[in-house]
Amino acid sequence: MRHKLLAVLCVTAVSASLLGGCGSEKKTEEKETAGEVQGNELSDGSDEEAEEETKTEEAASEEKSSEDSSKAEGVTLDVSKPLSGTHHAEMILKDYGTIKMELDADTAPLTVTNFVKLVQEDFYDGLTFHRIIDDFMMQGGDPEGNGTGGAEETVKGEFSNNGVENDISHTKGVISMARSSDYDSASSQFFIVQADSTYLDGDYAAFGHVTEGMDIVDEICKNAKPINSSGLVDTPEQPVIEDIVIVD
Repeated sequence: MRHKLLAVLCVTAVSASLLGGCGSEKKTEEKETAGEVQGNELSDGSDEEAEEETKTEEAASEEKSSEDSSKAEGVTLDVSKPLSGTHHAEMILKDYGTIKMELDADTAPLTVTNFVKLVQEDFYDGLTFHRIIDDFMMQGGDPEGNGTGGAEETVKGEFSNNGVENDISHTKGVISMARSSDYDSASSQFFIVQADSTYLDGDYAAFGHVTEGMDIVDEICKNAKPINSSGLVDTPEQPVIEDIVIVD
């Protein structure tokens, strides 16, 4: 997977007036004064500019720290064997906010374990939602950004038409795995149902639902401008996944 990004700010301001006043000896008051004047001329306002730049960068740093502190604390789950129980995750979308999700590992243990594994490897960081259809769903998690990519490993499709009982219905807010015609081809691409689509039941591995942030999903779907009938969105317009955190 891939992970994320932080910057370290380092600002060095050198005062030309100090250079002008740092001689080995002060011979006369007139010479000292002349040196101070010369130093002020050489600075040409750089001291003021440096101070202003420092304030700007400090403000940016404080804002970034505030954003980071609002993120949920992440945990690392043992994915060496199928998970069980209920787990929670938070997905941060650039320019939109946070979508909170509940994952049902009792119903879809292989699917949830695969998803958590990819999250913990930072696989999703920087990927996008490339396929968006209003009144249907938004689909993402493809490293190619066009629906053709995925992770190295695939997972067995956990749905009834593939021999696995799964009673999660594809209603608004449900999270499910995308796949090709091969029932066991799901890997990293997932979709969030925006409008009830129960006709998908039995054919796709639903594994959780959105608990907070459906307003973000609605906004994205409503404003999407697909460039073809399959719902593909032009790359610059694809919402970016900044981070997904496993909360518990």
